[in-house]
Amino acid sequence: MNSPTTSIFRNKLSTQIRRVLPVYLLLILLVVIFANASFFTAPIRAASKYKRELRYKPSQASIGGGIPRKIWQTWKTGPLTFDIRDLTTARTWVAKNPQHRYEVLTDDNELEYIEWHYGPHGLNRPDIIELYRSISASIIKADLLRYMIMYAEGGVYADIDVEALRPVNKFIPERYNNQDVDMVIGIEIDQPAFLDHPILGPKCKSFCQWTFMCKPHLPVMIRLIENIQRWLQKLAKERGVPISELELDFNDVIAGTGPAAFTMAVLEQMNVDNYGDEVTWDTFHDLAESKLINGFLVLNVEAFAAGQGHSDSGNHDSRGALVKHHYHASGWPTKHARQKHPVYGEIESCNWEPSCVETWDRNVAEFELWPPEEQSKLIADKNQPPPSLEEALKALDQKPLLPSF
Repeated sequence: MNSPTTSIFRNKLSTQIRRVLPVYLLLILLVVIFANASFFTAPIRAASKYKRELRYKPSQASIGGGIPRKIWQTWKTGPLTFDIRDLTTARTWVAKNPQHRYEVLTDDNELEYIEWHYGPHGLNRPDIIELYRSISASIIKADLLRYMIMYAEGGVYADIDVEALRPVNKFIPERYNNQDVDMVIGIEIDQPAFLDHPILGPKCKSFCQWTFMCKPHLPVMIRLIENIQRWLQKLAKERGVPISELELDFNDVIAGTGPAAFTMAVLEQMNVDNYGDEVTWDTFHDLAESKLINGFLVLNVEAFAAGQGHSDSGNHDSRGALVKHHYHASGWPTKHARQKHPVYGEIESCNWEPSCVETWDRNVAEFELWPPEEQSKLIADKNQPPPSLEEALKALDQKPLLPSF
């Protein structure tokens, strides 16, 4: 039989245990939670990561699972303040491609776009951001910007003065599987006969970069961007000035960031992991139908560059013409000196017509043989303004209209 003292002690002990038991259980639960924090927070962290990636991950909406359904243009202002001519051409892209997203990057928002996609939230390439910031020439920035957009997000790029003649889904012929096509480009200039010409040679073979489309994150695009980066750095070092103070002529632009640079990067990338014959311009010379090589779909010159009057480019009324370049926004050459003879002008005015080029070359060669005083006289006569109507009529009055006998 238990004593009263033992009974009282047992009752008090049970009461104390009941009071502190919840505290002990809570402490044990907290220890378990902290010990397995990664387990309990994994779903939250996964959801958070998904949202962060979703903010800057390129859209998967694409043409048949391939190239994203996006149309990009760049200009000084946004579509709401376009001039009527720019608005007219821009509307053709929207009207013919209602399933595509249409976006214009402007002078006011392009840097913010680049800092987001090439900053820590995106590709984490501060060197490329700094390169873009340092460039002062507007055409160089425009060329680089299109390549950076297409690397970051892909889709279709078109200059502001390019009109859509056909829907984008016509850019890839039906015989191809869209998923096999990484990039679609067209020929612009196909004049290899001028390869050895000192002025026309570097420009005689090129793919068009006023319109093209591709998947995001293609190696060819980052290759092109880094090629431009190295070229600018090398040029600045050779001339002893920072990149921001580089003065570039017409040929510099074409070779450094324009069609020549674009073409070189594409041909280089076509030959990566290529186990067949080397891909050269001969592969595309006189191209009648499109060719797919290592994911690059190359269209003939009529597709993106019809109506040029050279390279057998055809005209815009043909079924093969996909876009029409109006050239009204192409004023950049006036800001970059082009090689121009003081008497015979620019050889580019020949528009690749062989007899015109031959005559220009012959005239220039003969000019170099004349004495300096004769050269000066020819230049002065060339620069003499044309006579006014009054002067022309006066000159006629001094001459007999009929021969005298």
